[in-house]
Amino acid sequence: PYNDVRINRGTLLREFNARIDDIEYTWHRDEDDRIIEVFSGTGWQLQLDNQLPVLLEEGDRFRIRSGEYHRLIKGKEDLYIKIYKEI
Repeated sequence: PYNDVRINRGTLLREFNARIDDIEYTWHRDEDDRIIEVFSGTGWQLQLDNQLPVLLEEGDRFRIRSGEYHRLIKGKEDLYIKIYKEI
């Protein structure tokens, strides 16, 4: 449900499509620690394991630890984030 553009070795620009069915945005875990930075998108939320969802707003930054369950809750417009892998 997303497209990536590699900026450099540890950084991606990722677009999440708001027209994709909600079921595509499922709970999952990533192999690497990462920091995400929100560029744009209206109404999207991030939910980390055992926490309430948080509205994503332009400029927000979140750390997601390796192996931590999380999911996106779809918003009204496409979501653009920058992902920084922690090396």
